[in-house]
Amino acid sequence: MKQSLLTNADLKKAVKKFGSPFLIQDLSKVQNQYLQLKQALPNFRLHYAVKPLPDANVIRALKAVGASFDLAGNGEIDLVKSQGVSPNDCIHTHPIKKDSDIRYALEFGCSVFVYDNLCELKKFIPYKKNVQLLLRLSFPNPETPVDLSKKFGCTPDEAMDLLKAACELGINVVGLSFHVGSQAPNPKRHVEAIETCNGIIRQAQADGIDLKILDIGGGFPVDYLNAEDTDIDAFCAPIREACNKLPVNLELKAEPGRFIAAPCMISVSSVVGVSRRQDVPWYYVDDGVYGSYSGQIFDHVVYPKSVISDSPLTEKSVLAGPTCDSIDILAEGINLPHLKVGDLLVGRMMGAYTSATATEFNFIPKAKIISVESLEKLHEELNSQDDSVTTLEIEQKARLA
Repeated sequence: MKQSLLTNADLKKAVKKFGSPFLIQDLSKVQNQYLQLKQALPNFRLHYAVKPLPDANVIRALKAVGASFDLAGNGEIDLVKSQGVSPNDCIHTHPIKKDSDIRYALEFGCSVFVYDNLCELKKFIPYKKNVQLLLRLSFPNPETPVDLSKKFGCTPDEAMDLLKAACELGINVVGLSFHVGSQAPNPKRHVEAIETCNGIIRQAQADGIDLKILDIGGGFPVDYLNAEDTDIDAFCAPIREACNKLPVNLELKAEPGRFIAAPCMISVSSVVGVSRRQDVPWYYVDDGVYGSYSGQIFDHVVYPKSVISDSPLTEKSVLAGPTCDSIDILAEGINLPHLKVGDLLVGRMMGAYTSATATEFNFIPKAKIISVESLEKLHEELNSQDDSVTTLEIEQKARLA
């Protein structure tokens, strides 16, 4: 995100206009991230994973540039349906589902699902004429902060038995899928997983099972340390090379979530209290780990933070959130200016697993989302003589079910 396009003065004006806290959502950045990844993986159909930022504006922006969507629950189905997304552009990738979840997705028109065990496979027997299944494989990756193979996926050694079981039950299994973990530091595990899947696909073909799809999941990283763009083309180069060895005419899919969502939002919150405890300055802001900074707990992410203050003095300090819970700490031992009530805290790279996982603990409302076409447009409108900001769409985010 080109955060330099918004000056400190811009953010102060936005606080006066909209109140604090809020998240600024740049839809041009959403589209740009998608198009960068599409260029890096030109032969892939990219299904935006809705879960890190389930937002109507984001869905519309991605739909406009040709994205498909990856769904994991009924609420996400409702969201994409409300934005006119075709079910043909959707896959349902939650490995564990209730029968009612399967029926709900089929009623929408989404027919591609995932399974990773025999119990889950048997749930599709009543719907075998209407579904296409992907077998999800596990590729543990301790290098990632969130290893998604810990909870889901069969081992490669189990794959052939589960593929044959689907065929014996008359259920149409059409491909393989995997996810090497969130925020992969390098493409090594993607490549290893693709190579393993290549062997399974060829073995399945030899046994008369025609697999037509490989879904490599997500894991494409963003730069939380510096809040800079990732060289996604370089990251994907080994993935492209590995895919060149796959059988021809295999349909390739990916499920980017964080890579698209994270860079599109910044957070702005205000200092609402100042204290000194054990000779350490404590600054209390009106957003915290129960709110937009929830990803610091759930997602194991430390967001880049800065403050807007006139003080030249700095000191090791504590940033605390607004709730009555002592776990609501944003940072300790952080070098900060001497802040006063009304000074601002700015968080960067806050699009993924922030508002999506925020709560209203203590009945403190979630931060508003200010959704704009671009940061350039927001800058122009905040500095126009007309005090109204007509093209901004401000949403008070409802509690997620």
